[in-house]
Amino acid sequence: MERTEIDIIKQMPIADFLARLGHEPVRRSGNELWYIAPYRGERTPSFRVNVTKQLWYDFGLGKGGDIFTLAREFIGSNDFMEQVKFIAETANMLMPVPEVSKPTFLPKPSEPAFEGVEAVPLLRSPLTDYLAERGISYDIASRYCCRLNYGVRGKRYFAVGFPNVTGGYEIRSRFFKGCVPPKDVSLVKAEGSPADVCSVFEGFMDFLSAVTLGLETGDYLVLNSVSNVEKAMKHLDGYGRIDCYLDHDAAGRCTLKTLKEHYGERVCDRSALYDGCKDLNEYLQLTTKKEMNNNL
Repeated sequence: MERTEIDIIKQMPIADFLARLGHEPVRRSGNELWYIAPYRGERTPSFRVNVTKQLWYDFGLGKGGDIFTLAREFIGSNDFMEQVKFIAETANMLMPVPEVSKPTFLPKPSEPAFEGVEAVPLLRSPLTDYLAERGISYDIASRYCCRLNYGVRGKRYFAVGFPNVTGGYEIRSRFFKGCVPPKDVSLVKAEGSPADVCSVFEGFMDFLSAVTLGLETGDYLVLNSVSNVEKAMKHLDGYGRIDCYLDHDAAGRCTLKTLKEHYGERVCDRSALYDGCKDLNEYLQLTTKKEMNNNL
């Protein structure tokens, strides 16, 4: 494995690594996250992650270190390459493995197995506090999202859930981003007569941002991943105009190009609204912050 690949794995936030394994912090104090020790039983959280230094320490065992030493505790191996392999598989990274003839690649593992998935109304909670930090009010979030309770490896968690057209959910919390399969697009229909305009977004945070900003013009389609653009087309065929609010990055530009090649002049690029920002949600957060400062 190349040194650059090791460096990429080393840069993975420990909190994201733990979330992939189904472990969420029980509290936060400044730049420190506290967990129930993820690889042994305990009742009082004694496992600390410093998110600035990207180091962990288990007060119960008197051990600590970086993401590689944490992987060692999970797999019980001092073999560095086994630790790297475990982290890469957990993070869905494609890791080259040397063989006698030529390198091959590990198959991409699936999402964690979700157990006992339950969709309930989104009530005020730390989840809605998280959405508020991103500029989304409780009134708007509760209209389109739910609270999704679920289990991973026998432990229960909860997150904001946003349903798609085939019964799956995009899920978000402060420390986790994922999908309860099947993965698909989401379509939100306008009330009343059929709409001739559909607004397209990459993720549901951008969609909720559009509603917050009052960009309500017809129906909404959320891709939930730019890889779903082909799936989206069967839903977009009937619209006379397709307004695109896609990210200012290579993936967003590529998606816009694909839609323009398929629908021609029916596609309108609306990203000029948030020039200078990565996406619509970042623009909303900056706008909200400016309004708060002006009101001081």
